[in-house]
Amino acid sequence: MRSMGRFKVIFSSIMCGFIINPCFSNTELIKIQNQIKQTEQQNKKLEQQIITSVKDMEQTKKKLVKAANQVSDLEEQRSAMAKRIAELDAQRDIINKDLSKSYDGISDATSSILFIASNPTFDSETMHEYVLTSVVLASAADQFDEQIMDATQKIKELDKIREERAIEKEKLDRSAKKYTNEKNNLDKLLKTRSAQNVKLKNQQLAIQEKLRTLSAQAKNISELSAGVGSSEMSGDTRFSRRKLTPPVRGKLVVKYGEKTALGLKSDGWRIHTRGTTIVTAPADGVVKFADNFRGFGKVIIMSHKNGYNTVMTNMGEIDALVGQEFLAGEPLGRMNENRPEMYLEVRRGNKSVDPAWIFNEPKHNLFF
Repeated sequence: MRSMGRFKVIFSSIMCGFIINPCFSNTELIKIQNQIKQTEQQNKKLEQQIITSVKDMEQTKKKLVKAANQVSDLEEQRSAMAKRIAELDAQRDIINKDLSKSYDGISDATSSILFIASNPTFDSETMHEYVLTSVVLASAADQFDEQIMDATQKIKELDKIREERAIEKEKLDRSAKKYTNEKNNLDKLLKTRSAQNVKLKNQQLAIQEKLRTLSAQAKNISELSAGVGSSEMSGDTRFSRRKLTPPVRGKLVVKYGEKTALGLKSDGWRIHTRGTTIVTAPADGVVKFADNFRGFGKVIIMSHKNGYNTVMTNMGEIDALVGQEFLAGEPLGRMNENRPEMYLEVRRGNKSVDPAWIFNEPKHNLFF
């Protein structure tokens, strides 16, 4: 009986162990499952934040392209208006000088008529003197009429110029507020993009150090471009399906293959620009270099598809980070107003390419 009692106790303990342990495991399992669910939810939120952040970044990029284009358009329009006002001022000065001459002519003609009137010779004894007096009087009268008509015409032209100048000045003043608003909008978007690039900025130190070493070793811009690397070469040699817009608006002063001031053959374009004109990405691509390079000021090198690189020099401000992706037309910075001439070079692998194959030629009638 005792052994039977002991067996019951042992059996009960074993059964209890089997019952208690599963209960404990289920509780832990539920906790773990809850933690997994929470983690999954957090991951989903994080993934959604990343997707939203990427979308926001893309949206910012598109807005920047539009804003940069609008600011460039307004800068061009304002330059055109300022030039037209200067031209009108020059015309006004010429007409004022001509009017001054006309007044002198009128004065001379008037003096001649008054002299003849005060010294009549109609009672001359000879017909010769009478005819001579009549001719002089008629000539003075004709000269007087001609000078008066000329002066009247010039006064009308002057009034027209003053009216046109007032209209141009009003348009220029009216555009000032719009330009300020658009520029503020662009600056705000640039700050937004800068904030969105915080992570990229944290990766810059090591990269910049390598690039400075490369920059010190490179003898020229071609070596620097080759050193930063480019996208993989492919059988497709196209840069783009369409003709693109150059990174700056300006006047093309040296073409590919032409001789430079030093007598060397140019491997790219030289584009004369307005002071601090906006520089935009010439095509979709990645910034490979954004720093000073001897003799070329601040330089940006971008890598594009099919092994192409573009080199842009003499920038005054750079709003781009190495490794940052840009859309075509997105602002990279501004030109240096003290060196308003960009050297634009396109390379594929280790060879230069004529930019005319890729870009529409800059306008030759821009205003500076």
